[in-house]
Amino acid sequence: MGTIPSDIEIAQSAELYPIEKIAEELGLARGDLELYGDHKAKIKYEAIRRTADQPIGRLILVTAMSPTPAGEGKTTTTVGLGDALRRTGKRSVIALREPSLGPVFGMKGGAAGGGRAQVVPMEDINLHFTGDLHAIGAANNLLAAMIDNHIYQGNALGIDARRVTWRRCMDMNDRQLRFVTDGLGGRINGVPREDGFDITVASEVMAVLCLSEDLEDLKARFRRMVVAYTFEDKPVTAGMLHAEGAMTALLRDALKPNLVQTLEHTPALIHGGPFANIAHGCNSLAATRLALRLGDYAVTEAGFGADLGAEKFIDIKCRAAGLRPDAAVVVATIRALKHNGGTPKDRLSEEDVDAVKRGLPTLLRHIRNMKQVFGIPTVVAVNRFPSDTEAEFVCIAEACAQAGVRAVPSEVWASGGEGGVELAREVVRLAESEEVAKSFRFAYDLSASLEGKITSLAFDVYGAGGVDFAPAAQKDLKRFHDMGYGSLPVCMAKTQHSFSDDPAKTGAPSGFVLTVRSVRLSAGAGFVVALAGDIMTMPGLPRSPGAERMDVDAAGRITGLF
Repeated sequence: MGTIPSDIEIAQSAELYPIEKIAEELGLARGDLELYGDHKAKIKYEAIRRTADQPIGRLILVTAMSPTPAGEGKTTTTVGLGDALRRTGKRSVIALREPSLGPVFGMKGGAAGGGRAQVVPMEDINLHFTGDLHAIGAANNLLAAMIDNHIYQGNALGIDARRVTWRRCMDMNDRQLRFVTDGLGGRINGVPREDGFDITVASEVMAVLCLSEDLEDLKARFRRMVVAYTFEDKPVTAGMLHAEGAMTALLRDALKPNLVQTLEHTPALIHGGPFANIAHGCNSLAATRLALRLGDYAVTEAGFGADLGAEKFIDIKCRAAGLRPDAAVVVATIRALKHNGGTPKDRLSEEDVDAVKRGLPTLLRHIRNMKQVFGIPTVVAVNRFPSDTEAEFVCIAEACAQAGVRAVPSEVWASGGEGGVELAREVVRLAESEEVAKSFRFAYDLSASLEGKITSLAFDVYGAGGVDFAPAAQKDLKRFHDMGYGSLPVCMAKTQHSFSDDPAKTGAPSGFVLTVRSVRLSAGAGFVVALAGDIMTMPGLPRSPGAERMDVDAAGRITGLF
């Protein structure tokens, strides 16, 4: 048996079409593109406006069970499903998030798929791509600089330096910057104050870009972002600092969706990249809408498990944009189920049907959420590994059948679109059924209080038995309600490894108490962020970061990137 090629080796050996040819399949001309080399392009605003009145296709949401160290392959499944739909005669367009450099150099890896189901050029996509994340960081930090400069230059607005809520950001896992004190070194160097950094993908600027309709909407959202409070306890907005124009200028090009292709030349729009454990976990609204107008099927993913990414996709993005998924795919693996069933990582390749059975409750809760909480027709994609056995798959299939869904094997990692044809056919069957229009719903009503919305998610989606709001969270929730933000949706920031706020509680825990330690207002994005448990908005690198294994040779060929 030969050595199995790595993801990057597969990607580097692929024959890519010129990006103009991919655009042509979508009805776009060369003049509709801004080229970034031969295989990447941004789509111009004129082309986006021209498609505004075109009929929209069907929207397919790919989500997953709670992630484990064993891996689930959600992006791989998304890419493979897009390829498979084309093989069944459907014009599919894939809509994905852009990777963050933090996970790329850390431990999670990139976001370009894997094996024979990848978007390419994967090195570019996983590294700087078209510079969108750098532009987002620049806009975020420009606003931070303008806040501190305003205080330094006389503070006409009366900003209380102790109550600046706007944090700086960078697109890297750097725990050292979570909490800092800056402005030191004497008066000429600014006003000393406590400060901190978030990772760029958790910033409100990222959320705003992903939810904006166009440049005017982007600017309006920037204008109303609350960044600090005055000594008189009044909110200070970015508009009051006259920052929205310059911030929009920095993101003028970043707001345009990026066009690339899969290994099988399926068009893919990769744009925006908020994390789902600390942000809202969806690609840009602009890219999703464009994919719906340019194809029969738009296949998109939401980050991490269905309790996080899918919930936010539905309750935040779909609610804001008037979208409705026609079908959902919940990705699972036998290895991940065995992990939830207590099997040690070094024994996941051994057949253990009993461990699969013990791990099934976590998958079944995700299925329940998609079908009963959100009312979306659902299929389970079992991402197959060579060590999986038929007895283990049958165990999953029988449990899924009792829950009213099909479990379909997916072999897109090894076989590309060909390995996902059965999944694609089931997705089409579900999406074209009459069940969709009648059943879709949100997890909570916007008329509920902010506390009520959080409690609904904790009880109905996570399985909690109670919610404990820390005093600081209670105070800020009341403040946001009194400021007129009580009708906003909530964006839960919690561990992705558990339904609870404790990553050690795997499986399907119930009756636990969810602790909300603090809340943040994202007035421009249009939601309130609730931080639960010990979740951090600036991750740290692991003991052995992926960066240690990466290199580039004299010809510029990258190695070690997955």
